[in-house]
Parts: sequence; structure tokens; C-alpha cells
Amino acid sequence: MSPVAVCTLDQLDEDFPLVVQVDGVEVAIVRTQGALYAIKNECSHADVALSEGEVDDCHLECWMHGSRFNLRTGVPDSLPATRNVPVYVVSLESDAPNSAVFVDVTADASLVSPPSVSIGLKG
Repeated sequence: MSPVAVCTLDQLDEDFPLVVQVDGVEVAIVRTQGALYAIKNECSHADVALSEGEVDDCHLECWMHGSRFNLRTGVPDSLPATRNVPVYVVSLESDAPNSAVFVDVTADASLVSPPSVSIGLKG
């Protein structure tokens, strides 16, 4: 499978996950600290939507029990979660505000350097 267009850059608010479906996978797209990330929208501990949690310092915190997942790697850095959450490769059509955002759920972003796409836009 190839990357799928899921939204436009101007549909993403800073530090507020946007939930999209990509090939049957629910993904949270996060715009934070000048970059875009895509993470499976399911806590590995409690099977609840991560998108309902808070974004802080390139982490997404599960609202239910407080586990924090690194948006670059999917690795939890606090209990009770002990298993990683899949992170996916994100790409942009261009730097324009209405640029299409693409996600590839077959590519593990934790194995890619850099693991996200940087955006040169403010706001």
C-alpha cells in the first residue's frame, strides 16, 4: 500500500490530535513543535482512544491512566503502559497551508530518520 491523503495541513490545530481512518486503522495525526506525527489511536494498556488525551513535549498522554507515549517512537515513558504504540510515516504534498497530509500505515516511523515531517508554517 502507499501513503493515503488524510487531511490538509490547515485542518490540524497545534497540540490537538485529529483522528482519521487509514486502510482500516484509526490514526491520530498530531501537529506539535513544528512537526507532524501519526500514531495509532489506541493506548496499548487500556485500549482507549489516545486522541482524547493531552499533547505535551512531543508526547501524547492517555486520558484514562496517564501513560505517555513518545510521538516519534510510540514508546511509553510512564506506567501503566509497557508496550509501544505503532507510529506511522507522515508526508506533505508541499509547505502550503492547504497541502495534503499523507500517512502510510505500512511504514514504521520509529525506523525512519527523521520520524516526522517538519513544517515551516507557524500557527
